[in-house]
Order: sequence, then C-alpha cells, then structure tokens
Amino acid sequence: MGSLYIDCSLGVSGDMLVAALLDAGADSAALDRALSSLSVADEFEIAISTVTKAGMRACDFDVVLRHGHETHDHDMAYLHGRGEGRCGRAHEHAHEDDGHHCCEHAHADGHTHGDHDHQHEHAHEHHHEHRNLHDVMAIIDSAQMTQSARAIAARAFEILAQAEARAHGLPVDQVHFHEVGAIDSIVDIVSAAVLADSLDPDAVYATPLADGHGTIRCQHGVIPVPVPAVVNICRACELPTSHLDVEGELVTPTGAALIAALDARRAPDFPYTILTTGMGAGKRGYSVPSLVRVHRIERARGPQPHVDGVIKLECDVDDQSAEGMAHAAQALLRDGALEAHWLPVFGKKGRPAYQLQVIAAPQDVERLRRLMFLETTTIGVRWTMMDREVLERIERVEQTSLGPVRVKTVVLPDGEHRSKPEYEDVARISSREGIAFPDALVQITAEIRAGRNTDL
Repeated sequence: MGSLYIDCSLGVSGDMLVAALLDAGADSAALDRALSSLSVADEFEIAISTVTKAGMRACDFDVVLRHGHETHDHDMAYLHGRGEGRCGRAHEHAHEDDGHHCCEHAHADGHTHGDHDHQHEHAHEHHHEHRNLHDVMAIIDSAQMTQSARAIAARAFEILAQAEARAHGLPVDQVHFHEVGAIDSIVDIVSAAVLADSLDPDAVYATPLADGHGTIRCQHGVIPVPVPAVVNICRACELPTSHLDVEGELVTPTGAALIAALDARRAPDFPYTILTTGMGAGKRGYSVPSLVRVHRIERARGPQPHVDGVIKLECDVDDQSAEGMAHAAQALLRDGALEAHWLPVFGKKGRPAYQLQVIAAPQDVERLRRLMFLETTTIGVRWTMMDREVLERIERVEQTSLGPVRVKTVVLPDGEHRSKPEYEDVARISSREGIAFPDALVQITAEIRAGRNTDL
C-alpha cells in the first residue's frame, strides 16, 4: 500500500489528521464500525463535510457532543486570553482543587476542552465526570477495530497522559481527562488510528511540526504556545518542530501524540511518487490556513542510490615506516573498514607526514579506532559523521575467450550500467597467457561489451 507522508507545515491536530486520512482514501466503513461500537457512542455525533480553505477544497471532521456543551473555539480573542469573549465577561473562575488535574484546553482541532470543569461565577454549576487513563483505555478497548489500530490509539493516549502529567507535575494516574475533552479526544485518536491502520502503510513520515506563538486560554488560565503538553511530547518522542510567525496554537497535544504514536519518521530521503493526497481542515481562522495534508506515496521505480551514514576517522603520523603504514591500512580493511588510505600532508613543524583516513560503519568505529592506535604511531584519532550515496552494485562472472572474469557493474541514477572487469582477474590472465595487461584488458572489455551490450 506504500507509505504515508504527513505534511504538518501548517500545524496538526486530531480532527485535521482524521479528515486528511479520510480524504486520502482511508476506509470510512472501518471508521463507522469503530465509532458506533464505542461504549460512549451515545455521547457524540460525527459530521463530515467539504470546506474551502485559502481557495483549496478540504475535508472537515467534526465531533458534535450531544449534551449542548459550549465552546469558544471560534472566539479568537477569548482563546488568546484577551477581552471578555462571547459570554461578555472575563470568565475568571474559582477552581475546585480535588487533588487531580484536568488537562484539556481549547485546541486548534475545533474542540474547547475543559471549559466546564470549574465552578462558575454564574448562578448555576456544571457537574461532569472525570476520566483517568484507565477509564479511557477501557473505552478504547470497547471499540471494534484491529489490534494494530487499538495499539496506535492506546499509545497515543499514553503519550498524551505522560505529557500532561509532566506539565502539571503529577503522576500519570492522577491526570484526569474532563468528560468533554475526553470524548472528542477519544474520537479523534480512535478515528486516526483506525484510518491510518486501514491504509496499511509500510512506513509513516512527517514534516517537522510547525507551531505558532502567543498564548491560548485553558481551563486553568492563559498558557504560552507551544503549549507545555506539546513541548513535552516533542521532547520525549524526539519529534522535530519548526516555528511560524502566526499568533495561535497550530499544533495540539492530540495531534502531536498521534504523530508520535504512528512512529512517524522524518521526511523521506528517497524519490517517490504520490498515489493520493488528502486535505484536512481545522476550525479556526489564522493568518495561515489550518490544513494538514496526507500523501500516500511509493518509492519511485527504477534504481535508486543508497544513502547511509558513515564515520570518517583520521590521524597524522610522521615517524612510521612505509611498510608499517601499508600493514596498518591492510589490517584495518581486513577488520571491516570500508576504506583505508594514506594521504601526504605536512606536519606541525613543516615535516612531510602522512594522514590515514578510514571510512567505517558507525557500529565498527570503536574497534577500528583502537586498531588505529595499535597499528600506527599516532597519539590521537579524530572522527566526523558523514553521509554517503552509494550506487547499486552487481557482481557477476563473465565467460570470455581467455577464461572466466569477474565483472563489477554499477547502476547509474538514469538506469544506465557501467561495468569493469576486476583487476586481479585481468592480471592473472595477462600473466598466464603472456599478453600485456593493456591488451588483455582491451580484449576482455570488448568481449563483455559485445556479449552484454553494457557501457564499459
């Protein structure tokens, strides 16, 4: 089915990711089965529609709570902690302290979390149930979905709970998800897990998570953007981030937790073709459109260079014999060095010297570094990490009129082949047949070219 590439360059939230996955062709029937089987299915409805953002068509996924809970999601002044908001007052509240902490707040995914988890100064009070992580996991377990989708959803909520616990200085089991926030977070996370799993990707990739700046109003007051939970998720899960000059919260804890739970790697480092693209819309109006794109991709066909990381080790010597230097290079190659060679340099006092350069795989560095100290007179080795690109190599044996010859062929990026007989085999034939080496090379090369029609 290829891979998924999630474009978070304008932010990411739970409902935006769900909408983008739906738009990219994920299994909506699997989503319906999962959501209708949840033990809290009677507490919400789903609305899926098509909207326009910055002139672009996008899918909108909305969790509609059935008990008339009020949100301030489109009230930007209220969300950013300025003014009185739609309710015409500052919404200052005296919070009840039950020894636990509710972690939801107004997010860019279209849901205001935790707005009712407090004692209002209004004439009436709202009483709502709190759910801890165990309660949420029981709800997730009630859903009809694959085990792999369930694992993604459970991992996302664990990541979210751990991040909120760290933000508030509490044990994970004391983080309570407010009734309102828990429902839409559960729906978003279960939906994203089911839809991503239905696409059965080989791998998931994502751009850095781009967030804005400023403040956002949460249940306990006004907090900075990126919000602490997002910061904690990105730090704990090593998610790369970036910054946009936009006032507002572009990355929500739910969105970040889902990217982490999907084990998203950094942007693909190989050429690829796009199979389908899905666009998911957010609910708020910022100076940039709230959009997430999901590309279903597959590796571009044809030969592709292999890119990996290597370590270059080097040292300088000016007091070792030529025999000793040759022996050291051969010992390093025998012990796994990818390359080992000497370069002429000038030493500290203008003395002629030689620099030993060794290219090694990361797992071999410690062993080869010790060997450099043992086999040379150096008193110091330096190293640096490097990227390298390696063409595909094919080794085969060709039959010629002079006997069998090993031939090494590389596949160029444009698909063409470049081949060369192995030196040792040509030298052996030259000696055995009494033919000058250049003549033997020309004859062997011509026969291989005629037989294989390769570019030698």
